[in-house]
Amino acid sequence: MARISDIIEVFIKELLEEANNSAIEIQRNELANYFKCAPSQINYVLTTRFSLDKGYIVESRRGGGGHIKIVQTNMDKENFIKLILHEIGTSISAMKARSVISVLRDKKFITDREAHIMTSAISDRSLITPMNIKDEVRANIIKGMIISLINFNGR
Repeated sequence: MARISDIIEVFIKELLEEANNSAIEIQRNELANYFKCAPSQINYVLTTRFSLDKGYIVESRRGGGGHIKIVQTNMDKENFIKLILHEIGTSISAMKARSVISVLRDKKFITDREAHIMTSAISDRSLITPMNIKDEVRANIIKGMIISLINFNGR
């Protein structure tokens, strides 16, 4: 028998396929009611199966039943980079930054060497700044590096 998380994943992927693999909007509570599970189970599936490193961007809004937008990232390079920069925003954790770098490498937007340099530059060890601004500094560094590399590699 399939696990509930596998069933939810397949269901969401089918919704994305019906939407021509672009984007869908769902309500976390409605989905939980549909599958007769806790909303935290939906969160688990979204976190583990629909992450950026798996080719998805998940935007979640609190309240109102947990409105969620899921975007599959198989789009042209320019729009994908814009989406990545938007996803980074003004602050990014080291773990999420490494995930972004991994996606850029997997999509061949950057080389293994560039990915290694970027990962070193955004590590907690490299950022000798107060903890309360470390994620903001990291976001500025990674966005600057992405823009520079994409512009340089685009020539």
